[in-house]
Amino acid sequence: MVLATGSVAFDYILTFNGRFRDHIMLDQVHILNLSFLVEKFEKRRGGVAANYAYSLRLLGHPAAILATAGADADGYRRWLEELGIDCSGLRLLADETTATGFTTTDLDHNQITGYYGGAMNRAVEFGLADCGVRPAAVIVGPNGPSGMTRLVAECRAAGIPFVFDPAHQLPHMSKEDLEEGCRGAWILIGNDYELELIRQRTGRDVPGLLELTETVVTTLGRQGSRIESATGRVDIPAASARQEVDPTGAGDAYRSGLVAGLLRGLGPAEAGRVASLAAAYVVEQAGTIEHSYTLADFGERYASAFGAPLPAAFAAS
Repeated sequence: MVLATGSVAFDYILTFNGRFRDHIMLDQVHILNLSFLVEKFEKRRGGVAANYAYSLRLLGHPAAILATAGADADGYRRWLEELGIDCSGLRLLADETTATGFTTTDLDHNQITGYYGGAMNRAVEFGLADCGVRPAAVIVGPNGPSGMTRLVAECRAAGIPFVFDPAHQLPHMSKEDLEEGCRGAWILIGNDYELELIRQRTGRDVPGLLELTETVVTTLGRQGSRIESATGRVDIPAASARQEVDPTGAGDAYRSGLVAGLLRGLGPAEAGRVASLAAAYVVEQAGTIEHSYTLADFGERYASAFGAPLPAAFAAS
């Protein structure tokens, strides 16, 4: 069982049929005032905890959620439970509104996001003992920063491997917060921009980060990803998307694929390829958890994408 933590949210996804760079004057950024007329608008279920858990279930791996949401997420919770996801740790707070994200994506898949925390900001009130499961690993995803700190400390104390994924909470985290999150982590993960922010804020390059965490994973979009540890670096190719519709949530699926692969005994190169393909499915749909596939479908596409069969240890799960 993997415990997925972080936000459970509703996402408002807006598509801008242009490029942000064409509307930003670098010599005027001190008075930045931009407005984009979008061509498409959708409301979707989202939040990183739900995104992680959804992809884990598609990959045949048991998943549970530890998160806070508002009373308006009752139908969302029932939907997750129907998928076989353990929601004993998903607390609906009657006096709160579910976290809500507003993301605008341009033609180059750059994104600008505004986020209202709502119930997510009370995540610190709940810990591992509130979810009713003993996880093999925990994904500590972006959440109220104090809630993330609590979970990191509880995972370390309990000896449970954890993934530290600060993502869009990085602007709210100090050097001390980040080093505390990395200390003893199984995996530190982020995209190249996020990893650069972590390096700058902590003053640590990748070897320095590896003094705190076992593995550093950097996702690179169409350029794939890299997995670095004390044993060396592994470069992972991207799995091509059949169509590029919306990248939102692809990174969360990558994390689920990586964790599922490693827990099933795959090495970094193979687990990274599972992660890459899991992410590709998300890009092909609008929304973070609107895609679907069977393990048989996944295996066929893995072989086509990487020229080798899906490892037996994974396919037999």
